[in-house]
Amino acid sequence: MTMKIENKLTTPFASEVPTENRAFRNGGGGGAPRAGGDGASVDVRLSDLAARLQAIEGRMAGSEVVDAAKVAEIRQAIAEGRFQINAEAIADRLLDTVRELLAGERK
Repeated sequence: MTMKIENKLTTPFASEVPTENRAFRNGGGGGAPRAGGDGASVDVRLSDLAARLQAIEGRMAGSEVVDAAKVAEIRQAIAEGRFQINAEAIADRLLDTVRELLAGERK
C-alpha cells in the first residue's frame, strides 16, 4: 500500500493547522467520529499546552513585532562602527520577558 503524506503545516499553532492535519498530528483516529458523518472526521481535543499556546498567540496578535525605527537606528550605528553590545542588559531584558510571559499564563 502506498500513502502520500503532504506537509501542510506551516505554523506550530493549532488554530492555523488545517482540520485534516489536526487528526493526523493527534494520532490519526484518536477522537470519536462525529455524528452523522462518514467516520472520516474526528473530534480533536487540544492539550493544555496547545490551549496555552493559542491564548498566547491571541494576546500577541495585536502587538507590533518589529520596531522599524529602532532597526534603522541600529543599522546606522553598525554602519558607523559605534554599535556596542551590552550582554548583561540583553540577558536582563530576556529574563524580564520570560517573567512577563509566565505571569501572563497565570492570569
